[in-house]
Amino acid sequence: MTGEKQLEKSGGFKKTLRRFDMILFTVAAILVVDTLAPAAAIGPSAVSWWIITLIFFFIPYGLITAELGSTYPEQGGIYAWVRRAFGETWAARVTWLYWVNVALWMPSVYILFAGMFAQMFFPDLPLWGQIGIGILMTWITVGIGIIALDVGKWVPNIGAILKITIILVIGLGAFYYASQHGVANDLSFRALLPTWDAGLAFLPVIVFNFMGFELMSGAGEEMENPQRDVPIAIITAGVLIAFFYLLGTLGMLMALPLEQLGLISGIIDTLRVLLGNSALGEGLVTLLGVGALYTFLTNMVVWTMGANRSAAEAANEGVLPEVFGYLHPTNKTPLGAYLITGIISTAVIILYGFFANTAEDLFWSLFAFSSIVFLLPYLVMFPAFLKLRLTDHATFRPYQVPGGASVAWIFTVLCEIFIAQAILFFVWVPGQPVDWTFAIPVLGGVLITLVIGEVLVARRQRLLHAEPASETK
Repeated sequence: MTGEKQLEKSGGFKKTLRRFDMILFTVAAILVVDTLAPAAAIGPSAVSWWIITLIFFFIPYGLITAELGSTYPEQGGIYAWVRRAFGETWAARVTWLYWVNVALWMPSVYILFAGMFAQMFFPDLPLWGQIGIGILMTWITVGIGIIALDVGKWVPNIGAILKITIILVIGLGAFYYASQHGVANDLSFRALLPTWDAGLAFLPVIVFNFMGFELMSGAGEEMENPQRDVPIAIITAGVLIAFFYLLGTLGMLMALPLEQLGLISGIIDTLRVLLGNSALGEGLVTLLGVGALYTFLTNMVVWTMGANRSAAEAANEGVLPEVFGYLHPTNKTPLGAYLITGIISTAVIILYGFFANTAEDLFWSLFAFSSIVFLLPYLVMFPAFLKLRLTDHATFRPYQVPGGASVAWIFTVLCEIFIAQAILFFVWVPGQPVDWTFAIPVLGGVLITLVIGEVLVARRQRLLHAEPASETK
């Protein structure tokens, strides 16, 4: 009987996420192995930019999310927080952007997955073979998302452990390699100081890599004890993520000269240098390479788990189309949202297949476009935290950002500044004229996405307002 009452209180959701699951889920969401090479490619100054962003953005963002997630542990996460602060319309807008970004980001991830898979096993694999791999991975992700969370959660759990293992091999292996062969790049204090040219251009990617603390709160009603576990999970995961990002970046800079650091092949190249060309070394490289491929799947599984649950909750509240709220009858997973995600991702991957040979910038335009769409909801989430802190005094806060209202204001402003500059620098490289041939399609895509969201929200509201009138007739 106790179990039945628990299900009733949680809207039929099983309490399957424990603290350890939440820590690994957050590590899997934020710690992204394939971004280590682009980070290291900036040069030694990347280390100082990681630290600057860690202090002035990552820590405030993590503490804010810890307060929101433990104070308002509702299904939907960011949707529920914005709804409480600014109402259903703003919550619907934010959730639409949060969800559609993941559907558009998935093609980018699996196009990279297919390219790395081909590099490792089938160097002559044609483009449409890689497209097929991308589509297959999309629907594997959908399938994992639809199964029950107590089973599906093991995909990110294993992925987080693999990410940590790969970065440990790179970081610790590089220290040993450097002791035998010397350091591949100048890592003096002067070289580590931030530079304002390439560093500023790279800042949006660092901010992008640090996002995801709120993701687990999309399954707020599937957590065993969110009031207790959310702050602990966020702080623990945050420490691990910061440490491993810095260790991995330093490891690559110690092992490979900058001119040899490929943005996509950097991980495999670094592992080959560290592990050698022997049969054992090649075997370990292949094994860890397969592990790196698995982390691509992990990234998409965790983000679709969070974003689709937020969209489903918004639909169940009547502010997004009903199809998003259709749940699997047994597993209570967001079946409708997952199927739409899979369809959109498949369509974009096929479109990429037609244009890839004639428009090489399509992939990077898609990444910049989806990244801007992804960051826009946070411009609303941080003010939502501040408003709830200032106006909702009655709700008990198991964890509270220390320092009172003044620190809450400072943290909110800092986070807003970092998000705003990341959006700006995705379409403009500081110190250079704006490349309008790149910026216009990206900004046009963002505008179209915003318009589609407004149409969906307005249509849903008209239907809701019409329902009572039709019932009276």
